[in-house]
Amino acid sequence: MKRTMLIAVMLVLTLVMATTPEALAKKGKVDIAYVEWACAVASANVIKAVLQEKLGYEVELTSVSAAAMWQAIASGDVDAMTTAWLPVTHGHYLERFQDKLEDLGPNLDGAGIGLVVPAYVTIDSIEEMSANAGKFDGRIVGIDPGAGIMSKTEEAIKSYGLKNFTLVESTGAMMTAVLQDKIRNKEWVVVTGWSPHWKFAKWDLKYLKDPKAIYGGSEQIHTIVRKGLKTDMPEVYHVLDNFSWGLPEIGEVQAWNAEGADPYDSGKRWIAENPDKVKAWLP
Repeated sequence: MKRTMLIAVMLVLTLVMATTPEALAKKGKVDIAYVEWACAVASANVIKAVLQEKLGYEVELTSVSAAAMWQAIASGDVDAMTTAWLPVTHGHYLERFQDKLEDLGPNLDGAGIGLVVPAYVTIDSIEEMSANAGKFDGRIVGIDPGAGIMSKTEEAIKSYGLKNFTLVESTGAMMTAVLQDKIRNKEWVVVTGWSPHWKFAKWDLKYLKDPKAIYGGSEQIHTIVRKGLKTDMPEVYHVLDNFSWGLPEIGEVQAWNAEGADPYDSGKRWIAENPDKVKAWLP
C-alpha cells in the first residue's frame, strides 16, 4: 500500500515538474516584432501572454519601425507580427515581400486611418484644410517616418494641394502628447490618426472627410509570419492563425496601457478575463 502511494506521489511530482515554466520554456523561443503603436503594443503583448502563460514558450518582443518589421519577417529574422494594416496602409510592403512571408489573414476588422482633429474644429474635410492652414500652424503632426500612414499623408498633401502644411515626424506617444496639449488649450490641431486607438475614448475627435479616398476605406489588421513557422513551431503557428478579436476587446487593453499599466500585465489580465476567447486560439 505504501509503495503504491509512493509511486503515485512520484508520478504527480514528475508531472508538476514537467509543466513548470522552466521546463516549458525549453519548447523554444518566439520572436515577435512590433511598432510602438497602441494597437501593436496591445496585440503583441496579448499573444506573448498566451504563448508564455498557456503554452510555455519564451517570447521576445522587439520594437522596430514598420519598414524594419516587414523586412525582419521576410528575412526570417523574427517569427511573426500582429499588426499589418491592409489593404492600404501597408499594401506596398505586402506587395514587395509577399513571396517571402505568409499572410495568415485578418485578426481584426473595422480598422481605419486618416487625418484626425478635435471635434470642436469647425472644418469637416481635408479639402478645407488649405484655407485654414494658419489655425493649424501649418503642421500635420505625424508619427514614425516608416509608417504607412505617413506615406499616405504625403500623398494627401500633394493630392489636396496642402502646400502650406508640413508633415512633422514624431512617434505615436509624441503625437498624442501634442494632441492632449492642444485640446487642453482648445487650439486647432490635425494629426495622423488610426482606429483602434485609445485617444478616441479619451477625447472627442473626428476624422476629416477624405473625398479623394487617399486613405482608403475600412482596413483590416493582419497577422504575418515567416516562411517555415508552421513546420518549425506548429503550436505557435496555430495560435497566430486563430488569433482574432474585435474593436472593443483591443480597445480595453489599449485603455489599460494608456492608464499606465505594464503592457504585459495587461496582456495577462486580458487572457485571464477572457478564457473562452483564448481557448479558441489554442491547439
